Amino acid sequence: MVTVISLGGSIVAPDVVDVAFVKGFVELIGEFLKADEKRRFIFVVGGGGPARAWQKAYRELVVPSKDDQADWIGIMATRMNAQLMRAAMGEWCTQDVVIDPTQVAPFMGRVLVAAGWKPGFSTDYDAVLLAERFSADKVVNLSNIAKVHTDDPRTNPDAKPIDAISWTDFRKIVGDDWVPGKNVPFDPIASKHAAKIGLKVVCAAGRDLANLKKLLSGEKFVGTEIG
Repeated sequence: MVTVISLGGSIVAPDVVDVAFVKGFVELIGEFLKADEKRRFIFVVGGGGPARAWQKAYRELVVPSKDDQADWIGIMATRMNAQLMRAAMGEWCTQDVVIDPTQVAPFMGRVLVAAGWKPGFSTDYDAVLLAERFSADKVVNLSNIAKVHTDDPRTNPDAKPIDAISWTDFRKIVGDDWVPGKNVPFDPIASKHAAKIGLKVVCAAGRDLANLKKLLSGEKFVGTEIG
């Protein structure tokens, strides 16, 4: 059984690395690996605060700026975070960090860690491609929000949380275009491909490890199911 987790950079490194979260996350995943020798995980790690800070600096330094350059800066941040996560997983992860989901070697160990690939989308898209490659039935998308809302709750007080939503309706919320550093529940490019291949995505709050344990155990959890 392969579980693909799109691990938002905003929870791994909101500004700097959240060491307490990473430690707790690694320990939780270790529990599942020890309990079931057939269980395997793929983590695709985002860029978080460092990516956005460096992208902001680039846009201030270079006017007009280019999205592909901003994307490359973000991608480098994802690779730094992913390398840290690979090291933190220790003996569970025996392969190098994946930076091209279309050229990934056979999954030999128990944990595989991936980072950003190329401009034009976020690591969510990489997670969808890896789920497709290794026949996972869903992607668990962990970020700093507990549920998808009808609109951005930070700017719209009338935005309502959603328990389940179709890809058609979800894509009306996030749109079709990708902008480097765009803050949406799930990348529009990834959403389009997930809808095409019939992949489900579950969005949940990454730092709520008790809730994550329920989700990974197949128990009732707090979050939003898409698809």
